[in-house]
Amino acid sequence: MSVETNAMSQAVNAAGDREGKYLTFTLGEEEYGIGILKIKEIIGMMPITTVPRTPEFVKGVINLRGKVIPVIDLRMRFAMEEIGYNERTCIIVVEIGSPTDTVQIGIVVDAVSEVLNIKADDIEDTPTFGSKLDTDYILGMAKMEGGVKILLEIDTVLNSQEVALLQSAA
Repeated sequence: MSVETNAMSQAVNAAGDREGKYLTFTLGEEEYGIGILKIKEIIGMMPITTVPRTPEFVKGVINLRGKVIPVIDLRMRFAMEEIGYNERTCIIVVEIGSPTDTVQIGIVVDAVSEVLNIKADDIEDTPTFGSKLDTDYILGMAKMEGGVKILLEIDTVLNSQEVALLQSAA
């Protein structure tokens, strides 16, 4: 197999790996998606207990049926303007992989939209923005009805030190 054919085959496999069902949600004016297999549940806003000496994007922890789960505000993690929570604001509980095991965290989003079945043909690679911008947390860009949904690789939205910090906060 030629190098060019092998590279094309790898690109097709990568796109195929990204095909599937995604829970979509909004942050500001943008639409994002997370692979449905990473989602454990969606809950309305509930009291969050703050944990001292954590990064600003870490809102604290919640008690979800007897289990303490750390919660981050995805807007703040992405350096977006902080806004007040409303009746559409919710927490998506996701399971992320860490170097040692898996951990559940809650992510606060502006509103949950819908579950979409996104085909591989509709997913493009993340554009390059230069070497100074880290876009490893973006799985791809889904072309949908004239717009674009940003598909997140939720396991890499937080780095390993941040995941360890969240595990110690819970």
